Amino acid sequence: MKYTGQTYYELEVCGLKRRLPLIQVKPDLWIASFVMLGDTQLVNVCAGALAARLAGYDFDFLVGPEAKAVPLLHALSAILGHRQYIVCRKSVKSYMQDPLIVETQSITTEGVQTLVLDGVDAARLRGKRVAVVDDVVSTGGSMEAVDTLMEKVGARVVCRAAVLKEGSDYTGDLIYLQYLPVFTR
Repeated sequence: MKYTGQTYYELEVCGLKRRLPLIQVKPDLWIASFVMLGDTQLVNVCAGALAARLAGYDFDFLVGPEAKAVPLLHALSAILGHRQYIVCRKSVKSYMQDPLIVETQSITTEGVQTLVLDGVDAARLRGKRVAVVDDVVSTGGSMEAVDTLMEKVGARVVCRAAVLKEGSDYTGDLIYLQYLPVFTR
C-alpha cells in the first residue's frame, strides 16, 4: 500500500476495530504496529476465531515465539482444551537445560533475533504433532525459526496460524484471520 504520510491504519479483525500507529522500520517501509499484549478482548475474540479454524487439525502442542504471541497461545490452549503450550524464548534463561538455539531475522527486530527452546520442552515435543502460532507473520522469519527448532527436536508441524498475515513476503501455508498491508513510499 502506498505511504502518503498517514499516521494510523484502521484494522478490522473478527468484528473488532483497532487504530494501529504506522511505524517506519526501514527508509521506505512502514508497518502498522499490531500489539495484542494487554488487549484482553482482542486476544479472546481472535483466539476463538483461530480455535475454530484449528479444530480440524490433530496436534499435541501449541508452540509459538515469545512474547506478543504468549497471550494468544494461552487463550487458544484454554479454548481448545490443551493443558499446555510451549513458548520459544528470545534468549537463553538460567533455568534452561541443554537449550536449542536458532537465529532468524524479523521485520520488527533490528539485527539477528534468537529463538531458544529449553531442552526439557524439546524432550516433551519429540515425536509430537504441533501447531505453530504467532500474532503476525510478515516475512516468516520467526515462523521458520520455530519450524527449524521443531525439526531439530523431531516434532512434526501440522499447521501454522496467525491473527494477521502482513504483506506478501510469506508464501508458506498459513491459517490467518486478516490481511495487514505494509506501506511503501
